[in-house]
Amino acid sequence: MGYLKKEISIGFLISIIATVCGVFLYIQYFSKYGFEETIQMIQKGNLYAQVLSLAALPNLFIFFVFIKKKQDYRARGVLMASILTALITFVLKFL
Repeated sequence: MGYLKKEISIGFLISIIATVCGVFLYIQYFSKYGFEETIQMIQKGNLYAQVLSLAALPNLFIFFVFIKKKQDYRARGVLMASILTALITFVLKFL
């Protein structure tokens, strides 16, 4: 049982790290403005949900890599983190 929790936790953590990296990549490379300016624009425009949903796209790639490598429990952790990200996005969008 401990092995399953460990594998799911690894997938969950990798997914969270990928989402954070996705936020950074979006702000750093896909924004026309500087890092600080983009952060301020996100805060002023209340665009947290939109940025978070775009940043979660690398999770799709990670999920399919784990499925291809037959690491189903890690893929389950990625799926759980993606569902959590979707719920957070939903809450941020409607608050």
